[in-house]
Amino acid sequence: MRHSLEELLAGWITRQRWFAGKGRAITGLTVEADTPLPLRGPAEAFHSDVEGSSRTTEGLSGPEATRGATVRHMVITVRQGTRTDRYQLLLGFRRELPHRLKHVAIGETSEGVVYDALHDADVTGLLLSSIAHDADIGPLRFRHMPGVEMDTSPRSLVLGAEQSNTSLVFGDAYICKLFRKIVPGVNPEVEVVSALARRGSRNIAKPYGWFETDLDGQATTLGFTQEFLPTASDGWALALTSVRDLYGSEPGLTAADAGGDFTAESHRLGVATAHLHEELAAAFPTSTVEPPEVKRMVEGFRRRLEAAVAEVPKLADHAAVAYEAFDRLDAVGRPVTVQRVHGDFHLGQVMRTPSEWVVLDFEGEPGQPLDERRALDSPLRDVAGMLRSFDYAARHLLFDHHQADTLVARAAEWAERNRAAFLAGYSAGGGRVSGDDAVLLRALELSKAAYEVVYEARNRPAWLPIPLAAFTPAP
Repeated sequence: MRHSLEELLAGWITRQRWFAGKGRAITGLTVEADTPLPLRGPAEAFHSDVEGSSRTTEGLSGPEATRGATVRHMVITVRQGTRTDRYQLLLGFRRELPHRLKHVAIGETSEGVVYDALHDADVTGLLLSSIAHDADIGPLRFRHMPGVEMDTSPRSLVLGAEQSNTSLVFGDAYICKLFRKIVPGVNPEVEVVSALARRGSRNIAKPYGWFETDLDGQATTLGFTQEFLPTASDGWALALTSVRDLYGSEPGLTAADAGGDFTAESHRLGVATAHLHEELAAAFPTSTVEPPEVKRMVEGFRRRLEAAVAEVPKLADHAAVAYEAFDRLDAVGRPVTVQRVHGDFHLGQVMRTPSEWVVLDFEGEPGQPLDERRALDSPLRDVAGMLRSFDYAARHLLFDHHQADTLVARAAEWAERNRAAFLAGYSAGGGRVSGDDAVLLRALELSKAAYEVVYEARNRPAWLPIPLAAFTPAP
């Protein structure tokens, strides 16, 4: 049975991991922009016109496998009651879908079988070629970073672990992230990574280019291509390996004596984080939050904690620890320096290369408004996020472990050792975490833990003990 494209998309999009409106009925879906993308013509067909005033393309010459296929880039608007969100799609249309693409079929229309073309390596090369050659295709603008050269021959593979975006890996060279839910404006990731690259930062993956369109009169980022790091290891995975080694070691061994001690890497990560914050402060404006504004910030902490207690009554027995930390910050009465920060900093956002820790995903919390993600903040907010991540790494493996009761103390020891090592590295790298700064850090960490309590109660109740464990009196 054939349906309209809008009907098919309304049924399909709710099943996608990156769809932000799960659990709410779709009351309307419209196609806001629909741009056919070329699949023929060699890469050298990209050219500027004779006056150099615009860029154009005659297309890309695709392989025989794309004969009869069409590809369209779409921006769709999804309404769910009073909420409206925009998403970008790359849709393919074929008379018959090959077996390798049947798992991404969306349905059948009068134009043929429609499918998610980001999974079609026969056509995704056009994204890489368009960036490399600064193509303009309808309202879409593709641009490469000045001074970089790109090999457009690698084929793509979709990464499967992402929640809010879709990334294509091209061979061992590039990773192209497409922001599925889009909001008008330049994505912070493009803005921050480009600025850090100009400063020669060693703690980022090299940027190669981006593509964009105009929404509501603003240039709006759709995708970003960076260096792929095939030999790097994910920070979260490395930390979990260390925790598993500890859990599997002989009873009585401390975290320092067990195999796979992670503290040296935590220290290096702290140093890299301090250097990153220093570079961000140099690349972007900084400011100062005066004491009256700090008091308003503390009031916000208290309100969010009260709301968390109301939603998760188990938090009530622990809340006094947080209120005490907030009161101490309120009493400090001094200005707080603010700057651009990462905004969503944890072990899953860092990669260990053979020579350095590299930081990824500078887009901030995807669910937050763009202005908030670009806002200046204390760099200690990033530090607090990483401290919470060490606690999660140490404790979350306990929930399906047959010796969990005997491992709680060892998990706490691992977390404390690595938290201390990270803070020591951050101080060694030039970061400030003592005196009044430590008071602010404590308040930020407990405020984040309160957020985690609500999140776990809603989504993973078995994990609730992890954030609750953060509410212990300071030594």
